[in-house]
Formats: sequence, structure tokens, C-alpha cells
Amino acid sequence: MRRFPAEWEKQQGILLCFPHNGKDWPGKYGAIQWAFVEFIKKVTSHELVFLVVDSAQHLEKVKEMLEMATINLKKVTFIIQKTNRSWMRDSGPIIVKNGKNREALNFNFNGWAKYSNYKLDRKVPKAISEILEVPLTQVLYNGKPVVLEGGALEVNGKGTLITSEECLLHPKVQVRNANFTKTDYEAIFKEYLGVTNTIWVGDGILGDDTHGHIDDLCRFVDAETIVTVVESNPKHKNYKALQDNLKRLQKATLENGKAPRIITLPMPKDIVFEGLVLPASYANFLILNNCVLVPTFNDPADRIALNTLASCFPDREVIGIGAIDLIWGFGTLHCLSQQIPA
Repeated sequence: MRRFPAEWEKQQGILLCFPHNGKDWPGKYGAIQWAFVEFIKKVTSHELVFLVVDSAQHLEKVKEMLEMATINLKKVTFIIQKTNRSWMRDSGPIIVKNGKNREALNFNFNGWAKYSNYKLDRKVPKAISEILEVPLTQVLYNGKPVVLEGGALEVNGKGTLITSEECLLHPKVQVRNANFTKTDYEAIFKEYLGVTNTIWVGDGILGDDTHGHIDDLCRFVDAETIVTVVESNPKHKNYKALQDNLKRLQKATLENGKAPRIITLPMPKDIVFEGLVLPASYANFLILNNCVLVPTFNDPADRIALNTLASCFPDREVIGIGAIDLIWGFGTLHCLSQQIPA
């Protein structure tokens, strides 16, 4: 019986991929590399980092940067593997428990059904499963490979999953699996993730390149508590969708029939760069062993978000990581990483 552990359960490490494609952060690539070094430093103070690097040549440069930042290289396992991008939440494998053993799931990444250059990213799950020495399973439904990204899935480890209709069910935009219904997805969640109860919210936030990933919207902070982002300005384009999501969560039930406890997180003010509104969200935090890393945006709401999450995780350090540069790639800490359960 498979089970997708919650993110707060004990982790062996975090999967990351050192940025090498400057096109994901045009004009900011230099800053991004050092932001990433700082991200790695924070993770290695709590657990291992499994770091994908593009080439042997790139590896030497990355090691040099990590040493300059006094990062203990013994806490980093390097994996040389060419990729198109660095978004390990989506192209990396999802590691589940299958009985007492671990299993890596391959969800046939296809560039969010938006970009054509993803063929190298498709090789990531195999490379990671070999390093971890866990079997790799291709996720199939009715005999066909399923396309799904980790950023679309949020679980409490007990049988409940949250996802969004915009991401998985839109009939025309960024269609991952043509003609799939809620019933189809829920069958896949049950077989491969051990999920018996799915909560569907509606739409995602403005500027989201993935078209509605849940990790910018709603997250479990424990088995019965969900944090969800809300927009306080009724005139803002995100207001209606986020209120609708809040109402759905308030009506939802968990796998045990109980109503979840709902806590709201604010949204930062719009971050606009080169005329684009970027999908900045405090929900894109990453839970580590004994720590939670939270993206911050030089905004008054940063303090509210950090205090709210600190109250949700009383036994973990809650640390803000400046994400003004990272968000120019349309994602931050959670999007860039994938936890590896112990």
C-alpha cells in the first residue's frame, strides 16, 4: 500500500538543481546563483541536499561558490545530470512509502503543458532513483503515462490531498491529461499516493506560469490544519478566486470526516517586473527537519506571514528567505525543491 508522506515527516534530504538556465531569470541570473547558494546553506544546516548540476565543468564552479559561503560539502550529494530547468518540485520524482520501502514515482513531466523544451527534465526521476537506490515506477492510468507535477499536489499524509481545478481540469489551457475527470484523478491519487479524500479548490493566483499550482494557494501545516492565502483588497484580481478557495476549504472535510482548521495567510503587494505581475505567495514555504523556510518579498505582509507560520510550527525555526529575485522565475522555495522522505 503506497502512501505519500506529509512534508513535515522525517526527511533524508531535499532535492535541488543548481540554476544553469539564465533564460528562466533573464537579467537576474547572477543574483539567482547567490540566492540559491544561500538557500542551500539554510537546508544543509538541517539535512542533506541532493544537488543536480548540469555538467562536470559546472560542478567545479558550484563547489567553489558553496565553499565561499562556508557550506559543508559533506552535506551535499552532487548528481551530474543535464536538465532544461531547475524546478525539482515538478520534474523530479515524488518519493512515496510503499509498505516499509520507498518508491520513486515518475509523472512524465511535460513542461507544464506549456513549454516545448523539457526532454532533459524527463531524465531527472531516473537519475535520482538510482542515487537513492529506490525503484522507479512510471505512473500509468488505463495503460497510458500520466502527466502531473508535484506543485499541484498537497497532502496531509493521512489520506487527504488538496489540488486545484484550474490546474488539472481546465479543458483548453495547459491541459496535462486530455479529458480527465475528477474521478480519473482521484483514482490515480488513491493508487499511487494512498489518498482516499480529495479537496478541490478553484483557481490559482495571477501570473502563475503553471496555471493553478496548489503550492501557491493552500498548504497543510499539520494533519488537520490548512493555511490558505487571501487577498485583502476586494478590487484586486486575485480577491474573488481566493475568497472562493477559502469558502471551499471551510466546507471541506478531511479523510476522518472532521472539518479542517483553516488559517489565512496574507498576499504581498503586487510585484511587477518588465510589465508582468509575478506569482509571489507566502504559501510557497518549504518544511525541513526542525525548520520552515518562507519566501519573503520586502513587504509589510512579510512579518504577518512569518508570525502566522511561526504559530503553526511551534517546534520548528521559521526563517524568511528573500525571494524578490527568485520570483522572477515564476516560483520560489517550494517550487525549486522536492523533499525526500527518510
